[in-house]
Amino acid sequence: MSTTLQASLLDLIRRTSSDLPADIREAMEKGRASELKDSRALMALDTIDCNIETAAAESAPICQDTGMIKFYVHYPIGYDILTFEDAARAAVAEATAIGYLRQNSVDSLTGKNTGNNLGPGTPQFHFQAWRNPTVDVRLMLKGGGCENVGAQYSLPFELKELGKKAGRDSEGVKLAVLDAVWKAQGKGCAPGYIGVCIGSDRAHGLELAKEQLLRVVGDTNPDATLAALESEITRICNGLGIGPMGFGGNTSLLGCKITSQNRLPASFFVSVSYACWAHRRRGVTLDPTTDEITGWLYEETTQALPH
Repeated sequence: MSTTLQASLLDLIRRTSSDLPADIREAMEKGRASELKDSRALMALDTIDCNIETAAAESAPICQDTGMIKFYVHYPIGYDILTFEDAARAAVAEATAIGYLRQNSVDSLTGKNTGNNLGPGTPQFHFQAWRNPTVDVRLMLKGGGCENVGAQYSLPFELKELGKKAGRDSEGVKLAVLDAVWKAQGKGCAPGYIGVCIGSDRAHGLELAKEQLLRVVGDTNPDATLAALESEITRICNGLGIGPMGFGGNTSLLGCKITSQNRLPASFFVSVSYACWAHRRRGVTLDPTTDEITGWLYEETTQALPH
């Protein structure tokens, strides 16, 4: 196993856990500017901001729940992904021992904590080969509280509280997403950041919705229809009055990112993945021959995903 690769991934874990990326910080600052002086919303955002700065300065976890550890890796053909998995698991165990990660992996049958964040299904890996010569590694630490308020709708769907029916069209999609955000309220540690998948099947739709959370707040969807829907949902959600941590205010959603996938005629799923304000995702590029970090991703607020 490569000790250099382990060290590179350890640094990625440390920074992901403790230092929010530029786009999330910028979105939070815009939220602070939109809230009234002396309001509970502004006080909540000020407290969050203090937490963000302290965590980064001390390389300490931003949240006590350091989340499900998810690696998204694009690699050149011929790259040894088995060695990557070994190095990543070793880095996760080391990061847990140091304190960059909380002991967060629990046996679902016995309730026993493994103590090192290793076990069946933790960490998670998503590998995709590509023809680029570098390795692109994205790490997401997805908290349990925000994961609990994710949702999936099978359209048509009756929204009983509103007395409306979400049909199999863009308006139905919008109603489903708004319902998910409204029901989350402060339980998902608002302001949230949501990923949405229209279509696909149940399992893949939820995974693709989560992958949308790898996009930066300031990017623009290449599909004009989806771009308009993203903007409209964000605007409406920030007018719902949920506010930071559910205290009320103008900052309920940092952004909405949507993908559309083909589906079967019999099914129409809308999958929503909710991330809290502590949206911890970072990335690096690696030299596949030396395993050294050649660049940090998410340093800009409009950086695109790999293709």
